[in-house]
Amino acid sequence: MKKFFGTLFTALLALSAVAAFGAKTKVACVGDSITYGYGIEDRPNNSYPAQLGRILGDKYEVVNFGVSGTTAIRSGNFPYASTQKYEQALNYQPDIVVIKLGTNDSKAVNIAKISDFAADVKTLIASFKKLPSKPKVYLCLPVPAYINGTKPMVINGDRIISEIIPQLKKVAADDGDVELIDLFAPLSGKGELFPDKIHPNAEGAAVMARVIAEKIREK
Repeated sequence: MKKFFGTLFTALLALSAVAAFGAKTKVACVGDSITYGYGIEDRPNNSYPAQLGRILGDKYEVVNFGVSGTTAIRSGNFPYASTQKYEQALNYQPDIVVIKLGTNDSKAVNIAKISDFAADVKTLIASFKKLPSKPKVYLCLPVPAYINGTKPMVINGDRIISEIIPQLKKVAADDGDVELIDLFAPLSGKGELFPDKIHPNAEGAAVMARVIAEKIREK
């Protein structure tokens, strides 16, 4: 009997080791319509998270938790933190989180609350970092917006540069453990990849995916 239990215990250990060895690194892509892949032809296969998954390969599982129109500002017109996808991203217990928000925060309807932006981004980051899975968090600078809308619900590219990007850089610097990913510079001057001046096409999403994959692979 003792021999039987010893053999069973050894077998269970072996199965656990196989399961652990075969476990994939779970990547949660959190963000707005640019993460979701709005306007991209064959979005399920050509959004940046889908392309990121192919680049990273079979050892990774990449899930798209993007929600169009969402803001980092919790008192904004459509805060990401109020969405079901946010709850799903938390429940996913990711090993890696890629956050790309800020574009919709540049709208006139939200910019009046810009003083809350940095604190709300920090709260979002903290909500993931305290998960049992203890994920590594990457914070992205937004892609450029080739439009400067002045109406309440229109994105403003200049505000992304002057208001959003500096605050995101400071959040990452203050945290010290969050990795900053620059998606702005690689897509600057490439307006042809933005058919509606806001959302990158499949080629633009490919640029995003390559930049993010390179950063993830540094670790």
